[in-house]
Amino acid sequence: MSHALRRLREILHDPLLVRVGSGMELTPRAQGLREPLKQTLESVRGLFVADGFDPASSTRRFALMIPDHIINFVLPPLIGRIAAEAPGVRLDVTPWRGAPLQASGAIAPDIARRVDFAFNCRPGALPGFHRQGLFGDVDMLAVRRGHPQATKLKQMKVFLAARHVAVIGRGQDEDLIDSWLQQQGIQRRIALSVPSYLQALHTVAQSDLVAFVPGRLIASLSRQLDLLALAPPLQPEGDEEYLFWPVRHQNDPGSLWLRRHIIAVGRDLDRQKRKAG
Repeated sequence: MSHALRRLREILHDPLLVRVGSGMELTPRAQGLREPLKQTLESVRGLFVADGFDPASSTRRFALMIPDHIINFVLPPLIGRIAAEAPGVRLDVTPWRGAPLQASGAIAPDIARRVDFAFNCRPGALPGFHRQGLFGDVDMLAVRRGHPQATKLKQMKVFLAARHVAVIGRGQDEDLIDSWLQQQGIQRRIALSVPSYLQALHTVAQSDLVAFVPGRLIASLSRQLDLLALAPPLQPEGDEEYLFWPVRHQNDPGSLWLRRHIIAVGRDLDRQKRKAG
């Protein structure tokens, strides 16, 4: 170990590890090498992954981290695809636990080590992950069928007078849509805040409250909850949902197999939206 450290010091022209009091600490140069070295080592591990993956006989478990607003319309078609090819494969789904919980926007390292795939509308990179665009979405107003102001909520005056449900997720200080509205110089009237989009829609379905939420989620529950999706008086830019997977799984046959199915589901969703439009 000391011989290897000496060689690294000579190559990098830096002591890398120095004594501070009774302990040892990394130099700034060594600290800066930690993340790129971690990603490089995880990529190298792919060389030692087993060559094959047989879906028909596999009993592998995959951990997926999915926000609640896309579970409802992503999981059913994905489960159908998996059941047809790999009846023994299991999916373990957990809620999104990444940004904004971390100031850097990253997924906490202990969570990242346990995740095979993560879904999010974050356009930037996540350290240690590759990404692929899945499908687009736009925010709409959700109200119950028969809402007394349904035909008028397109008007800014009626929109501002309505009583709204805010969705404030774990680690957030306010609903993201309110951050955007404030940038436009607009503040809506919040009557209730809940931690998830699903809770917001279930509440809206049984009251005269209004929710500003992803349009695909309203569409997926419109029949079940008897909801309407209405265009707001001003429309935020559309969101793109992304699939993230760890760098260490880039060449893993099982990850490649499931990745292809997830991406296919995303493409199907976009095709359906184009046909509906």
